Amino acid sequence: MISVQNVSKAFGPKKLFEDVNVAFQPGRRYGLTGPNGAGKSTFMKILSGELEPDSGQVFRPRKLGVLRQDHFGYESVRVLDVVLRGNAILWKALDEKHALLAKPQISDEDGHRLAELEGVIGEEDGYSAEADAGELLEGLGIETRFHDEPMKALPGGLKLRVLLAQALFGRPDGLLLDEPTNNLDIDSIRWLELFLEEYQGVLVTISHDRHFLNAICTHIADIDYEAIITYTGAYDDMVKQKGQVRARIEASNAEKQKKVEALQDFVARFSAGTRASQVQSRKRAIQKLKMEDLKRSNIAAPFIKFELAKQSGRQTLELLDVEKRFGDLVVIRPFAALVTRGEKIAVVGKAGAGKTTLVKMIAGELAPDAGTVKWGHQAQVGYLPQDHAGVVRKGTTAFGWLRELEDKLSNEEISGLLGRMLFSGEERMKPTDTLSGGETVRMLLARLMLFKDNVLVLDEPTNHLDLESINSLGEGIDRYEGTAIFVTHDQELISEVATRIWLVRKGEPVLDFPGKFDELLEKHPELEVHRR
Repeated sequence: MISVQNVSKAFGPKKLFEDVNVAFQPGRRYGLTGPNGAGKSTFMKILSGELEPDSGQVFRPRKLGVLRQDHFGYESVRVLDVVLRGNAILWKALDEKHALLAKPQISDEDGHRLAELEGVIGEEDGYSAEADAGELLEGLGIETRFHDEPMKALPGGLKLRVLLAQALFGRPDGLLLDEPTNNLDIDSIRWLELFLEEYQGVLVTISHDRHFLNAICTHIADIDYEAIITYTGAYDDMVKQKGQVRARIEASNAEKQKKVEALQDFVARFSAGTRASQVQSRKRAIQKLKMEDLKRSNIAAPFIKFELAKQSGRQTLELLDVEKRFGDLVVIRPFAALVTRGEKIAVVGKAGAGKTTLVKMIAGELAPDAGTVKWGHQAQVGYLPQDHAGVVRKGTTAFGWLRELEDKLSNEEISGLLGRMLFSGEERMKPTDTLSGGETVRMLLARLMLFKDNVLVLDEPTNHLDLESINSLGEGIDRYEGTAIFVTHDQELISEVATRIWLVRKGEPVLDFPGKFDELLEKHPELEVHRR
């Protein structure tokens, strides 16, 4: 069990938590939710011991697996050894054993100590440790050829997967996972879901992937109303319960308010008359009718609505055997497709399969080596890249950047657009140099809303967004009357919005499936993207 008792934490005048008491029970899987800035990562660091609370105590199990975000901290370490370090008891025993065996002569005392260490290694399954670590790595999409390589040989996304394997290794009694699905493709996410469903310890995870939270969570610990409230069930269950509780309190308060007003009216009319005892009785009744405390929620969702300045032609886009290679590596084999107005196409596949390469060619950011990208009549394309570096100009403000892009709108219209994207009041003048990842994505979505393009090409648009923003984005794409082509690993977004699937596979042609994601999995069970 992980137990939090009377924990408080503040940064300057901003209080994140005050006298929080919550227990995370073994055998349960908790999703830690709340909007950006609510303090989820701070609370997770307090749980892991990385950050001390201002007051209060945290009690942790002996073996705690923590997903570290420092993926450059093991550059010279063998990948398998990084995973093995996830079991600190085993790693310490192995390290001491190797040091003793490296001595020129082994004393009797050393021999006794080696026997003790062999016992520890056996108890911690040390003799199958490398095989177990390799199985974890393969499940997370890291091929066997990388296992004996140093971490510096891996790209950044794969390094994070190694750190996730480190957290999972060694059967920890508790698991703390902050955004474990970042940089995972759909296949790896589904493998992780299955792994965590079999996990017997206590799990606390932060994720902006609603499908993932619904798939694995038995409980939700929600940071809101200046507290942490635990709900039974998955994410969608929590949203429903939370709404019901608030609606019930609001209805109760409204009914009490009516009674108070009626009693106050009686007191006002008869306080100077002969009905003094009845007036006193009404006053006592008013005192008893206390309203339940209903703090203001800190959850806010942007309003995302993509409109069209003009319609495109019915045949919006034609791909004529487009192909792309890098050196001898063929990334996109000749691919032909006809896209008609209003289609919502999800581009899915394993990490590194070529999804971004394909949409870059469609958006005109990358030239195909062969074939043609042919746009239809009046097609106007809005593009949101996966790499946001340099897209929002530094040295200005949120308001100033949008003002530069479109000088035909009034200041009030620009302010209204920013307000819908949660930049209200002073936030409108926030320097672009200080924008967070989520704020940058909201600014780029605001730009798309501003230009009213009739085609949207979006590469991982949910990166850095919180759950409320992702839900709003899904609703915005679903209501959009134009054509949308989007890369995402968010399974909820794919399932709810996509009307057509392009599955990109290494070394194979792109599979063009004219239907919903669930239908693709039903008709092609042999695909690497497996049903849970």
